[in-house]
Amino acid sequence: MNIAVLGAQWGDEGKGKIVDLLTPNFSFVTRYQGGHNAGHTVYVNGRKFILRLLPSGILHSTVSCVIGNGLVVDPVALFSEIDEITAAGIDVTGRLFVSSKAHLILPYHKELDVLSEAKRGERKIGTTSRGIGPAYEDKIGRRGIRVGDLSGGASRQMLEDAVRHNVEARNNLIPDARMDWREVLAGLDTIWIRLAPFVTDVSVLLDEAIRAGKRVMFEGAQGTLLDIDHGTYPYVTSSNATTGGICTGLGIGPKHITGVMGVAKAYTTRVGEGPFPSELLDDMGQKLRDGGSEYGSVTGRPRRCGWFDAVAVRYAVRVNGLDALAITKMDVLDGFPTLKICTGYTVDGETLEHFPSEIGQLARCEPVYREVPGWTAPTAGVRRFEDLPAEARAYIATLEDVCGVPVALISTGSDRHETILRGDSIAARWFTLPD
Repeated sequence: MNIAVLGAQWGDEGKGKIVDLLTPNFSFVTRYQGGHNAGHTVYVNGRKFILRLLPSGILHSTVSCVIGNGLVVDPVALFSEIDEITAAGIDVTGRLFVSSKAHLILPYHKELDVLSEAKRGERKIGTTSRGIGPAYEDKIGRRGIRVGDLSGGASRQMLEDAVRHNVEARNNLIPDARMDWREVLAGLDTIWIRLAPFVTDVSVLLDEAIRAGKRVMFEGAQGTLLDIDHGTYPYVTSSNATTGGICTGLGIGPKHITGVMGVAKAYTTRVGEGPFPSELLDDMGQKLRDGGSEYGSVTGRPRRCGWFDAVAVRYAVRVNGLDALAITKMDVLDGFPTLKICTGYTVDGETLEHFPSEIGQLARCEPVYREVPGWTAPTAGVRRFEDLPAEARAYIATLEDVCGVPVALISTGSDRHETILRGDSIAARWFTLPD
């Protein structure tokens, strides 16, 4: 079984913990899109790891990890992350692979990202300004520089021409601080010396592994509603975070994806700008933020918080073909006397059946809520579904009903073992949890 684990909301759903937890069931864990704007937080024996480019399976020494061609890679950020986990005693030698087709984020991309966001003024997207968008723009504009281009040989002149062209374009936009293309090129030569041992044709690597019967997990970054095509455009990321991105971002066929699990919080959060129908701008929203430590793992920005939005998750179920959900941060809701679930939207007096495709309409949507009882007994650390408070079990049942997909995993805390796998779920046929 080759399983995709991806976000069913606006990102930050806790995918890192879920992927790390499930990794022992797989031989490979792969990233297929995004960049180091992703921040997957994993706790191991009380120690906190924040993974940005490295797949969340990297903490397991027997598992190989893949950075696919669908990512844009900042080599400085990648080396820094490798150094961080190496210092923590985790060796990546021989088990980290980087696609030769992945595009690079270079110094001028970061500068252009900051400039672009500043020019938007009140129309800003809320980007992390790490060069992600401009690198994807160069990719689509067919002026990008890929990892394999650094290898020299016949492609050397093409690399030199591309660097010169891109730096000169940057200098035309930022003339007061000119950049020397020769220095950028020399930096790439230095980068290649360290990067080369990791570089391979990822498509061939994964095809051979799957044919040999090895199991692969596909790890999504960001979330469905941040997908460049299917998210709340233009308040989105620059890549395809949905299941479609797996095939294009790794070079594998769709028949190799045998199951898809969506990860969603027991409530809803988002970072950055854009409509958020179930957002709470009162003390209740702050209570969720504080209880869930809802601050960006990469940026530190406070996340916007609101009630669980089943309309959005139903949309994620449809566009991803979700087989099951993993619900995270269940314990954050402990002690709430009542809870609300957004089951629909109204706009201009009309009830909507589906998540709007037009951002202006979404911005005018009012949530329709179903109120359900909360619980006072703690869920934190619970590992068996039957040990949850009756009201918490009823809440999960309601989420299944309004989302149209079963809940297979429930996270009741940040550590690996604080997780429930429901024995009667489809996921119980996909994997087991460590003792």
